[in-house]
Amino acid sequence: MSDSVGASVVPFVTGEDDEEAGPRNPAERLHLAEAMRMAEAIVFASAEPVSDRQLAQRLPDGIDIAAAMAELQQVYARRGVNLVRVGDAWAFRTAGDLAFLMSRDSVQQKKLSRAALEVLAIIAYHQPVTRAEIEDIRGVETSKGTLDTLLETEWVRMRGRRKTPGRPVTYGTTENFLDHFALEEIRDLPGMEELKGAGLLSARMPSNFSIPLPPADPDDLTEDEDPLTDIDLEELGLLTPRVTEE
Repeated sequence: MSDSVGASVVPFVTGEDDEEAGPRNPAERLHLAEAMRMAEAIVFASAEPVSDRQLAQRLPDGIDIAAAMAELQQVYARRGVNLVRVGDAWAFRTAGDLAFLMSRDSVQQKKLSRAALEVLAIIAYHQPVTRAEIEDIRGVETSKGTLDTLLETEWVRMRGRRKTPGRPVTYGTTENFLDHFALEEIRDLPGMEELKGAGLLSARMPSNFSIPLPPADPDDLTEDEDPLTDIDLEELGLLTPRVTEE
């Protein structure tokens, strides 16, 4: 990212429109402007999206984080680099209409197979979902390699275990998934009409066909899920087994 991203925030212009946009007290405006500069520096310097909670821990007490970030987002709205929302976090990203400038330097990535794309779509819309439920929706068996590929992309994660016999693992999407597909939250996934308009769904779909609404907060476990324990992580190969001293 160019160092120009870290340029100071555009000075505020006093006037009627400015007063309507934020606090009328000049001292409050100055306080908010300084907080925006600090937030800008924090997000610019971070390799990962910065959450509201992290900003609140590092900015002065009493700062309206939502107001400061919304105004900072407007400052960058027409620049080559935009401030974007990623889940509950913030990050700087190249403006969408300038992405072609980066294509020459980008690393050519291996395309996902059709099976992997189908599984990814099912997980995104149906999460939390188990492997058996994925197979039931697709109507075919899902290989472990397909799920492993999606886990390696870090677009999919193991959420927990279903409270059913066998305690199967449940899968869901990650913030990396939101970031890659430029989604602020999982509920920004395209709906049925949008998918039809893009030619991804047949116009002759059954009348009872519907697309499930993803959870508002995919990080929260549902009532029929148990959290993954250290023992679960060891069994799944996600945690190095502990050595028992004799």
